[in-house]
Amino acid sequence: MQSIKNHISLIIALLSILFSIQIFIIVDRSIASYKQNLTNSYSMVIVSQKNIDNNTTLGFSSLISSVSELTPDSIIKRLNTNMNNKNIELLKLSLPKFYKIQLNSYPSPDEIKALTKSILRYPTITKVEDFAHNHDTIYKLLLLFKGVVAIFAITIFVVTSLLIFKELRIWQFKHSERMSIMGLFGAPGWLRSAVLFRLALVDALISSFMAFALFTYLSFNPWVLQQFGNVGINITIFNQIDDFILLFGTAVFLSILLAMLIVLGHKEEA
Repeated sequence: MQSIKNHISLIIALLSILFSIQIFIIVDRSIASYKQNLTNSYSMVIVSQKNIDNNTTLGFSSLISSVSELTPDSIIKRLNTNMNNKNIELLKLSLPKFYKIQLNSYPSPDEIKALTKSILRYPTITKVEDFAHNHDTIYKLLLLFKGVVAIFAITIFVVTSLLIFKELRIWQFKHSERMSIMGLFGAPGWLRSAVLFRLALVDALISSFMAFALFTYLSFNPWVLQQFGNVGINITIFNQIDDFILLFGTAVFLSILLAMLIVLGHKEEA
């Protein structure tokens, strides 16, 4: 009974680590998807006294993916004026040229500042509207959210690793007499600790497949998919090949590493 409890404790600890890793991966993919959505909706507007050809505008920075000229009608419509047609036509003649710039990736605040300075060096351009305030707020929120999740995942990793180490240590103490007897008969260290490594491998395998089943279920769960769809995020929640290999490799590596540390510590004590 106690042996089963030790197995369960070790499996839960490993599963917690795998869960936190996969959650971090999901969050990272979600942020990347959300940044792509922001990229599609984010644009800058430049004001120029004269026409600028597309090649010149695209040459300002590699961040720029496309340029389109805003028509005078669209500018006047945004002003929401009640002018008569004659005054509107006169206004059209006096308006400068407006261009909308789309970017190929969601920029950082420093990239926006550098791009704005680069554009303003062009002689005929008088103003660049980069909507920096709104952009900075969203960008900082994304970084904050990702940082909080990373700290949470690291904390779980450290705490549960210590728990796994403790469980393997308990298992070693339970079999220390048998290991000592085998040592007296000249059995090598790896053979004396075979039970410990077998425990680590079996529990790593079980926890990996439990994580596989859990995240496979979540990746096809309608409610979960709906929550992502509500915020316009379309991602792979769990890649049944790549993600599973990562989780399985992490579980096996961590279990074997902690088991080796216990074996080496036992040799030093001896």
